[in-house]
Amino acid sequence: MGTKEILKKYKDPKNFFNRDLSWVEFNRRVLEEALNPELPLLEKVKFVSIFSSNLDEFYMIRVSGLKEQIAANIHEPSIDGLTPTEQIQRIEKAVRPMIKQMNDLWKNKIVPGLKKHGVLILRFHEYNKKQQQKLRDYFKKEIYPVLTPLAFDPGRPFPYISNLSLSLAVLVKKANGENHFARVKVPNILPRLLQVNKIINPEKKLETNGHFDAKFVWLGDIIRANLDLLFPGMEIIEAHRFRITRDTDIELQEDEADDLLRVIEENIRQRRFGSVVRLEVASRMPTFMLETLIENLQITRKDVLITDGPIGLSDVMTLYNIPLHQLKQKPYYPVTPKIFDEEDDDFFSIIKQRDILLHHPYHSFTPVIDFIKQASRDPNVLAIKQTLYRVGTDSPIVKALIEAAERGKQVAVLVELKARFDEENNIFWARELEKVGVHVVYGLVGLKTHAKMTLVVRKEFDGVRRYVHMSTGNYNAITAKLYTDLGLFTCDNDICSDVSDLFNYLTGYSKQKQFRKLIVAPINMRDKTVEKIIREIENVKAGGEGKIIWKLNSVVDPVIISALYEASNNGVKIDLIVRGICCLIPGVPKLSENIKVISVVGRYLEHSRVFYFFNSGEEEILLSSADMMPRNLDRRVEISFPIEDPKLKSIIMKTLLKISLKDNTKARFLLPDMSYELIRHENGEKKINSQEWLMEHTIKAGGEVVKHS
Repeated sequence: MGTKEILKKYKDPKNFFNRDLSWVEFNRRVLEEALNPELPLLEKVKFVSIFSSNLDEFYMIRVSGLKEQIAANIHEPSIDGLTPTEQIQRIEKAVRPMIKQMNDLWKNKIVPGLKKHGVLILRFHEYNKKQQQKLRDYFKKEIYPVLTPLAFDPGRPFPYISNLSLSLAVLVKKANGENHFARVKVPNILPRLLQVNKIINPEKKLETNGHFDAKFVWLGDIIRANLDLLFPGMEIIEAHRFRITRDTDIELQEDEADDLLRVIEENIRQRRFGSVVRLEVASRMPTFMLETLIENLQITRKDVLITDGPIGLSDVMTLYNIPLHQLKQKPYYPVTPKIFDEEDDDFFSIIKQRDILLHHPYHSFTPVIDFIKQASRDPNVLAIKQTLYRVGTDSPIVKALIEAAERGKQVAVLVELKARFDEENNIFWARELEKVGVHVVYGLVGLKTHAKMTLVVRKEFDGVRRYVHMSTGNYNAITAKLYTDLGLFTCDNDICSDVSDLFNYLTGYSKQKQFRKLIVAPINMRDKTVEKIIREIENVKAGGEGKIIWKLNSVVDPVIISALYEASNNGVKIDLIVRGICCLIPGVPKLSENIKVISVVGRYLEHSRVFYFFNSGEEEILLSSADMMPRNLDRRVEISFPIEDPKLKSIIMKTLLKISLKDNTKARFLLPDMSYELIRHENGEKKINSQEWLMEHTIKAGGEVVKHS
């Protein structure tokens, strides 16, 4: 049965969850972590910030896209049968109660909890007169010069309001009795929460005699309390907070571009002027002020979210830096495998002996950085080629590539300019690399390059040899401490040849269609994945066993889902560990009764993609940069690469897949109604938190990397 036949067999809308509603359920799981009574207080703050930040991006990209379809009079249902209008309605119905939950948590649990530990978040009027005066003096010196009050009247049009900027809608009265509307932006170049201790008494320590004392005030609250300085001679009638979210998913006209870099830069500028998709306002804002905003922002009442809590809680992550370690989880320090501490061996001699598997953040990311650094300085290294998707603002890897070019090595880097929200950073690094003569490629028209790979070419006594590093995650030293990812060092000839061919595909005009060991999107990843699923089906039909275990971020692609349904109906046992979006409906008789889906949301962001196939006992494990989504399979350059060493396969099975499936602390079952049920350990059953288990296991093992058998 081919892919078209499989999809046709299962394409009934009732067989699929809605993609965006599934994402909403993922963010609900993030909120549930904040609501977890066992979680330390500052960890709750972290998850509140992540929940809010996730929601901002969701509205900027996904909700804005649905509203664009509605505006364009497009009512075509998605594969689950919902029209854009129906999707918006269901999203809002699900999201609004969650925001209320978050605000209640903030107001009734987090703020009082912080107060008990000496951390006070107070309103301006809650400080005494002397403190208020010092804050007013600070306002005059540090905040007032940055502010620009913008009036709205017949001579001055409604002011432009930037995406995600917090503002005050102000009503002032002139001496002649006329009322006027003005807007004051709360500047995002200043902290949203100001530490009052540093302002009032900067010499005083936060902790004295075991007592912690840290006071904060919202920046917007200071501004509101001192509006008389911005509007002298006028009466301040009232002032209320509001915040807008704009459509930032501006379509790129790549086919018409003669310079992709300039197109991306223009795209970044256009984002500032995207249409408004959400207006958040304080509940006390009077109707006439709200109507003024609605009319001039060209939105409807349906686009308004009225809230009782602080607006823009993504900014509270700054509180996480408070030095109250008892309010955080015990810190974990990534382990550097002992193999890299051997004084007599360098990276190249180590990799020549064995494939090396790293599991971040349990293993340190430092060996990856040091690999690039050694390659940049080794006189025998002739060339370095690398893909960069999200590299961070102060990238040691990019600096090493620059050093390599300055030392005369051939350096070719594919910098993906279309990595959403990292475009400006990537443009900066692309230019820095070009300055020193690095061959910089911006990617292929119509595709994003999401594959993570590095190729080092080295001259040795027996000829030229190639070394490769491939990963499920980005070359970003910061996120490597927060995201779980797997990386492989190898000098396998077939894999090195495939990576070389793929770089030629990316930098030249190669029409390569066949690879030795790599599976590559958009060339053959969907077809190869379906082939492996069908192989499991055929093995069951022949009287054997069929087993599939996947760990990934998202399962959306209808063809892949249909193939998994077909496998389930033929007796293949399927376990899916899906962190985020899952459009597959598990546990339905005669559809997916052999499929179990769990999601793990915990301390680290689960980001690794692992594909296991039983294959009649000849077990096959692939690691990948790709999720099973149409965008990954059709519109991105992605790779899946095999783990061939039996001991490395065993490590992945025992210390990642099996332990994730045993998680009874942070894992949740996906139910057929798209809700998730937390897996609770039974009385007497050992409590397993897969991420904590991996931290302890890695420390006990000393970061040991298993050699070839």
